[in-house]
Amino acid sequence: MNIVVLLKQTFDTEEKIAVKDGAISEADAKLVINPYDEYALEEALRQREQHGGEVRVVSCGGDRSEEALRTALAMGADEAIRLDIATVPGDDSFALAAALAKVIEPLKPDLLLAGLFAVDSGSGSVALQVAERLGLPHASSAVKLGIVGPDEAKASGELPPGAAAAARFAVVDRDVEGDTETVVIPLPALVTAQQGLNEPRYPSLPGIMKAKRKPLARVAAAASADEGARTTRVELFPPAPRAAGRRIAGTPGEQALELVRLLQAEGQLPQ
Repeated sequence: MNIVVLLKQTFDTEEKIAVKDGAISEADAKLVINPYDEYALEEALRQREQHGGEVRVVSCGGDRSEEALRTALAMGADEAIRLDIATVPGDDSFALAAALAKVIEPLKPDLLLAGLFAVDSGSGSVALQVAERLGLPHASSAVKLGIVGPDEAKASGELPPGAAAAARFAVVDRDVEGDTETVVIPLPALVTAQQGLNEPRYPSLPGIMKAKRKPLARVAAAASADEGARTTRVELFPPAPRAAGRRIAGTPGEQALELVRLLQAEGQLPQ
């Protein structure tokens, strides 16, 4: 099975993040694989162990993003591809998805995996736009994934129209607001990973040594005029410092009246 994983390097959200000159300062920032993409990578490795094949990881970023790709190779991926961020507007999901789709299309994946969303931007649309460009069905927020034949697929749930001729199907249990829904989609397809899908492995020492010899391709992609950026970041700034708290004295009734007066004075409540 040919499996491709979309991977993003993000800031460690547990570390202090500094904003300087309208951008996040990377100088002292700790960068990691986006946690949801780790679930996608681990699932790719598990599916390869079950069904055979190869796992490729694809990322868009600068030179430093190769750290994340090498980590993915150390975890067990067979090959990595870095799309040079210099040629793609990194803040625009439309242009990014267009560039990634061009890289992924010739790989002809049987299964495309990605994280549900990126923890740095909160965006989860890039993988879905890639699937749309490649004409792939998708299932999001997966907490369980199985690859089965037609007979097992029919027993697992209702097949989508026109899918009966597919050789293999993805049976996906997906998280839906605290409950679980099972969907069946024909391969090739995109599945995005939710927390709970698995527990990502740590790179082993032999894996780290092997990763140094595994192929890591660097690709420059120039988007055409109709695939250029559709959005522009105007400004990036940290939240305002939290003001010191105030203690209101008096009885509960007096405290309530004073609280209402203060909120009205600050424009938080109508007069």
